[in-house]
Amino acid sequence: MIDLSVKIGSLCLKNPVITASGCYGVGREYGELYDPSKLGGIVTKTITLRPREGNSPPRICETAAGMLNSIGLANSGVGAFIRDDIPFLRKLECARIVSIAGEGLDEFAELIRRLDPLGEIDGFEINVSCPNVERGGLAFGTDPDVVGKLVDSIRPLTQKPLWVKLTPNVTDIVKIGKAAVDSGADALCAINTLLGMAIDIDTKKPMIGNVVAGLSGPAILPVALMKVFQLHTALPETPIVGIGGIGYPKDAITHMIAGACAVQIGSGQFPYPMLPLDTVAGIETYCVIKGLSKAQEITGSLILPVK
Repeated sequence: MIDLSVKIGSLCLKNPVITASGCYGVGREYGELYDPSKLGGIVTKTITLRPREGNSPPRICETAAGMLNSIGLANSGVGAFIRDDIPFLRKLECARIVSIAGEGLDEFAELIRRLDPLGEIDGFEINVSCPNVERGGLAFGTDPDVVGKLVDSIRPLTQKPLWVKLTPNVTDIVKIGKAAVDSGADALCAINTLLGMAIDIDTKKPMIGNVVAGLSGPAILPVALMKVFQLHTALPETPIVGIGGIGYPKDAITHMIAGACAVQIGSGQFPYPMLPLDTVAGIETYCVIKGLSKAQEITGSLILPVK
């Protein structure tokens, strides 16, 4: 019997497979295909304090090896989330992580205050790729000092796990990750989307209404693996949740070999809706083939070249 469980800080997951924010809602639609409770956990779509309409369309554009999206954190706000989504989350028997974003430190803090008392929430994922109006619109996650200050400000407000989702659009992701961990983050999630754009050669106009968008899909797997490896190497005691480019179960396993203790599956679910469930089975099969008794033996098992 293979032990698929994983512990991320104080949170125990039945297996290492989690759905990524923005690609799964709270599980209602995918729940028509399979029981989300079979997964290790889900991360909700990012919630903000007030409702957001999001960016102007077009918001999505398919690319040769993935997709661009510029949704702009469209959501109905924390009040509607509590009213409409918490009753559904209550039914799930897996880890329920709520992704939150704010325009300033006070908004993150208020979100934690409102959501922390709810027993249906097992932890928080802090989306530091969102614009910080206090810094002229620059993303929180591009500055280690700001990330540290953000985590410092919300850490005293909850005993629940805090995961910080890192942007790859920085010079040194390790500095950002270390700042988050030093300030009390329980885990790092790597990576969010890469910045990109697409152009229609006939109209000479951008294919995305916001011009620049986030690139996800198979194209970013090599980048995501490198970032996971860098973080795991620099912060070996810190749980890393690998995200990016997972289109098949084997891709999730490569994340774990690079140093991730768990994975989040995002846009890979769009063409392959059963991918999260198949990935749970794929990890178990890999353990059997390799003679491993625990899935966590995969984490950080990369064999480097001898110099």
